[in-house]
Amino acid sequence: MLAVDEAVEALIQKSIVRCDCLSVSLESCQNLVSAEDVRASCNVPPADNSAMDGYAFSLQDAVAAKFSLPIAQRITAGAESPPLVSGTASRIFTGAEIPLGADTVAIQELCEEKLGMVNLDRSAVAGANIRKCGQDVTFSDVIIPAGTKIKPAELGLLASQGYTNALVYRPMKVGVLSTGDELVEPGSNLGLGKIYNSNSPMLGGLIRDLGMEFVDLGCVKDKSSETKDALLKACDEVDVILTVGGVSVGEEDHVRSAVDELGEIEFWKVAIKPGKPIAFGHIQGVPIIGLPGNPASVFVTFVILARPFLMGCQGAKKPKVPLVQAKALFNRAGESREVYLRGRLIADGKTLGVEIHPNQSSGVLSSVSWGDVLVKQKIHRDISFNDLLDVIVY
Repeated sequence: MLAVDEAVEALIQKSIVRCDCLSVSLESCQNLVSAEDVRASCNVPPADNSAMDGYAFSLQDAVAAKFSLPIAQRITAGAESPPLVSGTASRIFTGAEIPLGADTVAIQELCEEKLGMVNLDRSAVAGANIRKCGQDVTFSDVIIPAGTKIKPAELGLLASQGYTNALVYRPMKVGVLSTGDELVEPGSNLGLGKIYNSNSPMLGGLIRDLGMEFVDLGCVKDKSSETKDALLKACDEVDVILTVGGVSVGEEDHVRSAVDELGEIEFWKVAIKPGKPIAFGHIQGVPIIGLPGNPASVFVTFVILARPFLMGCQGAKKPKVPLVQAKALFNRAGESREVYLRGRLIADGKTLGVEIHPNQSSGVLSSVSWGDVLVKQKIHRDISFNDLLDVIVY
């Protein structure tokens, strides 16, 4: 049985980019992954400019004139900035270009203007309140490395360089195949012994959040022949297949045996709770991750194991799930598997704490909706109140 960290590393190592590239508009590339290093086309800011409303001047001139200078010009953001006449000051506004000959800006609140003269702030130092050319971005620097997921900040950065399009990897098609005689689709009559299929819509949302295309492969009955037919058909339709349920060793669990017969199982069991029965393999070169059937287990194993693999296949350079730390607001005994507890962050203004849902059963999906983090409890480690814990925000 693989440890969780071993399984994650194995999945990342096996995640190869499975998509071609395309150029898309900025409006359409959010959550997609950059397929190239994007370089700056210009300096930002393009010239030295004022960080404040105030007065631009030469500090040497100000010292010689005992910090009282005539105002020779007025410069606003976006306007032409003529050179500074020696021995004068310029009224200047935030974002306006610093005139040639000026090396300091004094904040207007610390100055006094009267009859065309300005008494400048005597504590001003050379270079004060000036944003230097290229301070944010320098021409030709890599501003977005290949493999970066494009988020709103990256959209702003691209726009600041005048770009209207970005070269990204095509959104990967991720298919979800549900299994189980007991499943019916939402909107159908709920007969005796039946439950609604909640896993497929949940996985669809998780997949779309990654910037990928969700393909609903439907639901198959607990029959070996139907399972094999559905998997073979899916190989022609998607880049990666996620199955839900059917990966254990029960008489009615057929996914693992179908993958083993049609392709190859690379690993099967991971020491994770919830979610021990999880499989990874491939059929006809198409990767398959077999998730457990219980909803909370599906959510946890997707976030911890499937998500890093999918992001690697999408071209992301940093596919691992980021961790933050919070203090435990509970006590809990350790277990023989690595446990991911559904929890909720609580901030009191000084420290960040985390509480856990009272019911950690693998079938309790409401615990996921109640919470906002997964709390990592290492194998055989007891958790005591105020322990510093790793948590994953979802």
